[in-house]
Amino acid sequence: MLRTRALAGVAALLAFTVATPVEATHEVDHRYVVLGHVRDATARPLAQPVVRVVREKTGLAYEARTDDDGFYLVIVHLHDEDVLEGLRVAVGRASLRVEARFNPLDQRTPRGTTVDFINGVARERPEEFPAALERYVNK
Repeated sequence: MLRTRALAGVAALLAFTVATPVEATHEVDHRYVVLGHVRDATARPLAQPVVRVVREKTGLAYEARTDDDGFYLVIVHLHDEDVLEGLRVAVGRASLRVEARFNPLDQRTPRGTTVDFINGVARERPEEFPAALERYVNK
């Protein structure tokens, strides 16, 4: 009887653990970073607007607010098989669709893109991502 209760308790704990979603964005192959700046028409930073990134495949949304410099960083939970997945990056009514472009065989290089919003117009600059991430990390 005691053994049956113990096994039932362990089974319930395992079921709860398996059913609980876990975000493993600590690994390079589990994240895609979208970062950039939000600025007004005169290129002044806009502090505190919400930047929203939505995965097209799942509808999951990830959000961040810009800091005093207008900078934001959003970490999206993606895996190797999510390469080329569409992401909608938006601030207010301004938005841009980007594709998660990365080499699924590369488990070391950070994955991501840069999307800047200037005066309500979004512009992707993936070539700027490595340097922008480096600046952020070394702040």
